[in-house]
Amino acid sequence: MPIRPRPEIAAVPTVTHGGFHSEHASDWLDFSSNVNPFGPSPRIWDAIRNAPIGRHPDPRATPLRNVLAEIENVSARRVIVGNGSVELIYHLAVAYLRAGDRVLVVAPTFGEYAAASAIMGAEVVAWRARPEADFALDLDALSHVADACRPRFIFLCNPNNPTGKYVAREVIERILTACPDALLVLDEAFIRFVRDRWDSRALLANDNLVILRSLTKDYALTGLRVGYALASPSVTEALEKVQPPWSVNTLAQVATVAALGDEKHLRDSLAAVARAKEDLANDLTQLGLATTPSQTNFFLLRVPAASEFAARLRGHKILVRDCTSFGLPNFVRVAARKPEENARLVAAVRQLT
Repeated sequence: MPIRPRPEIAAVPTVTHGGFHSEHASDWLDFSSNVNPFGPSPRIWDAIRNAPIGRHPDPRATPLRNVLAEIENVSARRVIVGNGSVELIYHLAVAYLRAGDRVLVVAPTFGEYAAASAIMGAEVVAWRARPEADFALDLDALSHVADACRPRFIFLCNPNNPTGKYVAREVIERILTACPDALLVLDEAFIRFVRDRWDSRALLANDNLVILRSLTKDYALTGLRVGYALASPSVTEALEKVQPPWSVNTLAQVATVAALGDEKHLRDSLAAVARAKEDLANDLTQLGLATTPSQTNFFLLRVPAASEFAARLRGHKILVRDCTSFGLPNFVRVAARKPEENARLVAAVRQLT
C-alpha cells in the first residue's frame, strides 16, 4: 500500500489566486493581481546583474534583514524575512498550532490563513463581514466569537484582501487586550497603498502581535517572492527554527535592498496608482456599477454573477478576480493599472452592460 499523508492533509482547502496563468499571453491585461502596475525600481537590474549567484545566499537574508530593521526602526531580532509573507504564514502555523487548536479568521479574506491552519489540524472559525454593511468590522460581534472559541491565532488582514477595508488602531488594541492568549497575526501586505495609515509598530510592545508585510505588491517584486514579519524576538526565533536555510534567494535579497533604497520610485508610483484607482472606480460607477469603498489599490465591483462577468471579460483578454472563492459570488475584485490600461477595461465593461 502507498504511504498516506497525515489525515489532516485531506481537509486542506485549495486556495484560488489572481494573476496570469500559463495560457494567458502578453497581450492580456491582468486586473486580478493587485500589484503596483508601474513595476519595480530600475535600480534592481544592476543589482541582479551583479548578484553572486554562483554561491549560496545568506541563509537568513541577514543584510536585507538589517536594512529592514533600520527602516522599521526596530531591532534586527524583531525581523524575519521570508519567501513572500505567505511562507511566514505557513511557518507560524507549523511553529505554533497543534491539532484541535482553534484559529479565528476575519473573513472574507486571503485563503492561505485557513489552508496553513488546516495543515496542522487546527479548526478554522470564520467571522464574516457582510456586504450589506459595506464589509465593516463589527468588533462586538467578533469579540463574541473570540470569547466562544478561545482561538490560539487570530488572522486579520489590514487593509483587507479582497474588500480593501482598513480598521483603526483602537480596534487592533482592543483585540490585543481582549484576547491576550491568542497570537494576533496582522497582515499588512497592502499597507503602503493606504494614504492615511497609522503606525502598527507601536503595538509591538504586545508579545502576542505579529505584523506581516509584503515587498511584492508595493515594490512590484512579485516574481522574486519577498516578505517579512515584525514580532517579539521569541516569535522570530521560533520561526527561524522551522524556516529552511536559504529560503530567500540571492536575486531576491539584492534586488529588494536596491528597491528599498529608491524611495522616490515607490512614492511616485504609489501616488500614480492611487489616482488611477480613483478614476477607474469613478468611471465604472458612471456605467451604473456599484463599487465598494476601499483604502487600497483594488476594490470590489458588484455584478449579477461574478463567474459569468469574469468569463465575458476574458473574451476581451482581460482578467478580473472572480470573488466566488471568497464566498462572494456577486463581486469581482479589480486592481487598478495604468490609466490607458484602465480605459481598455472600462471600454470592455461598457460593451457588457
